[in-house]
Amino acid sequence: MNKLLIICGATATGKTKLAVDCAVKLNSEVISADSQLIYKELNIGTAKPMQEEMKGVVHHMIDVVEPNCNFSVSDYCRLAEPIIKKLLAENKVPVICGGTGFYINSLIYDLSYGNAAANTEVRRKYELLLDEHGKEFVYNKLLQIDPQTAKRLHVNDVKRVIRALEIYEVSGKRKSEISDKAIPKYNYTAVAVDYPREELYERINRRVDQMFEGGLIEEIKHLISKGLRCENQCMQAIGYKEVLECIKNGDNESTMREIIKQNTRRYAKRQITFFKKLDNIIWLKPSEATVGTVLGLLNE
Repeated sequence: MNKLLIICGATATGKTKLAVDCAVKLNSEVISADSQLIYKELNIGTAKPMQEEMKGVVHHMIDVVEPNCNFSVSDYCRLAEPIIKKLLAENKVPVICGGTGFYINSLIYDLSYGNAAANTEVRRKYELLLDEHGKEFVYNKLLQIDPQTAKRLHVNDVKRVIRALEIYEVSGKRKSEISDKAIPKYNYTAVAVDYPREELYERINRRVDQMFEGGLIEEIKHLISKGLRCENQCMQAIGYKEVLECIKNGDNESTMREIIKQNTRRYAKRQITFFKKLDNIIWLKPSEATVGTVLGLLNE
């Protein structure tokens, strides 16, 4: 079967367990599509699956980069796509599992995403210009190089402004010249679990509480001791950035928890909005989110 199984959707909807159970039945492997699980040493705040949760299933794209590294969508696709091709060549169904929509899109569609790997040196150059001269200065740089892209971005959207400049320096092409037309590369079955909003929020709140009980603050203090700061890409993740800010401000743990819960709920809403746009995605009620149901859909 030359097909992918994609288990996606919002955080805290049981994606990992469902993906593992499906992979066991399919005698296949899981490819993570989570922009934080790629980082080594970020375990508690990312809800990284433990060995017992993996049930002996091989998991790819977890712990692939050091926490001080930048990592782009094109970096992810470059590493993950050969794994897909290898599994398909072995007549296995790759099980893609995660909530980072851009990662999933990069695998199933022929999207350029700038077709340029992250370049720390170039990015750092523009970050220094930002610190020295301000966001308007950096935005005007993009306006001179690629006015079409600049006009689509707000001056405050500094991350995307710098990425567009980075794409130009690395690839020699303006971002506006690169087609992002969605051309499917593989057949796939995509499912997501559609929890009622209040139930989803309860699950998120419980997960955040479990992270704190599991040692989230201690994990982040360890990362700080290794030299990581809020400027590092990995520390922009929900859970990490809030704890860093609260430590800096001297806030208590209760405040940290509530801020993280609120930001995670907002993130879940954005994930749902994103995946609603995925072609042919099937939304399952929680009671329908079983291996039998999913594999039945896969075989249709």
